[in-house]
Amino acid sequence: MVPHPPLIVPEVGKGEEKKIQDTIDAYHRVAGKIGELKPETIVLISPHQIMYADYFHISPGKGAKGDFSQFRAGRVKMEVSYDTQFVEKLCMLADEKHLPAGILGEREKKLDHGTMVPLFFVEQYWKNYQLVRIGLSGLPLIGHYELGQCIQQAAEALGKRVILIGSGDLSHRLKEDGPYGYQAEGPLYDSRIMDVMGRGAFGELLEFQEGFCEKAGECGHRSFTVMAGALDKMNLIPERLSYEGPFGVGYGICSYMVQGRNSERNFGEQYEEIHRRLLAEQRKKEDAYVRLARKTIEEYVGKGQKIKVPEELPEEMYSGKAGVFVSIKEDGKLRGCIGTIQAVRSSIAEEIIENAISAAAKDSRFSPIEPEELGRLAISVDVLGSMESIDSPDELDVKKYGVVVTKGYKRGLLLPNLEGVDTVEEQIGIAKRKAGIGEEEKVQLERFEVVRHY
Repeated sequence: MVPHPPLIVPEVGKGEEKKIQDTIDAYHRVAGKIGELKPETIVLISPHQIMYADYFHISPGKGAKGDFSQFRAGRVKMEVSYDTQFVEKLCMLADEKHLPAGILGEREKKLDHGTMVPLFFVEQYWKNYQLVRIGLSGLPLIGHYELGQCIQQAAEALGKRVILIGSGDLSHRLKEDGPYGYQAEGPLYDSRIMDVMGRGAFGELLEFQEGFCEKAGECGHRSFTVMAGALDKMNLIPERLSYEGPFGVGYGICSYMVQGRNSERNFGEQYEEIHRRLLAEQRKKEDAYVRLARKTIEEYVGKGQKIKVPEELPEEMYSGKAGVFVSIKEDGKLRGCIGTIQAVRSSIAEEIIENAISAAAKDSRFSPIEPEELGRLAISVDVLGSMESIDSPDELDVKKYGVVVTKGYKRGLLLPNLEGVDTVEEQIGIAKRKAGIGEEEKVQLERFEVVRHY
């Protein structure tokens, strides 16, 4: 587990790197150990490789080059060859697991600094390796853990000596004069992640909430989670080597030496079992609104069929009309959300059916839900009240009211009481971005209440 500040390279830092000397010293310890182990393959996970919302990109081809010219140090160059055999095996294993990962969608062949900074140190001790370079995705953390499991399986199947490097900085919000200012979640994240990684308590990685990580402005959490998956069921000697944050960004280094198998460190299976139980309990409590949305999604995704409005629903679902939003989460992360601001169908039941199908299969931010995902979905249904024009943000309350922003023909909506949205300013800002309205543009405001069904 290593950071990737370009200024740690002397030609970039020009002396500033001495302010993170503990990080440099720890980097040399890690790189020196890699030199002793003489790996045939280095698998490197970088947040600055191409990132897709629902796909892990693995660099294709025979190799790549890169330099630090964007950091005014173009003379520092690097060239690597890729382990094509490992890439092929990894893609095959991911496909068998129905995990969206592969070599499609390359946009930039050049090496990124999240890759080059770690290799800058490694190559001072060992150069006779091939690289597997992998980007992150917007998929849930458990998906990243599963990719790591595939990496472990590929290494074992090929019988290769493999080092995995999880490249990633920690919070970028440690100081007011840092690159993204200060957020209280920043130092909290760094303290928590260094504790978790220092103990090798990888199951706790999967428990970090998306909203908390986003507010902390972290960079490497998904990289570390892939690494954790690659060490699934392994007995480890963890070592916390360094932590610094003088520039407002956290830099942490930890290493892990494998010491045989340990079936009790099956954190992925433990996570899945806990969530299966939680979802089962939640499903028992679902009301008629959510049961209708779930049945709609299961029939459409599983059989390609749109259900008819069933009998024996509450009377208000037949006679009432309202705007409805159907939200779908998988492993705590949004998987689809589509709705109508005002009623466009003849009943709330029909509104739920249409919007449930759209949320599952037609939300442009996500790929359509696959049948194997159905058992992992948490669903909520929001029935919207009437819209009320307001004159000022002072009349909003993020927990009580949703907001609609309008500028000309552009209109954006955000539901109330959402995880990670704690202020009215954030609520309006997100609604503006959804509508394609500039941050500083003046808008008309409307508020509404919802009845949320789980």
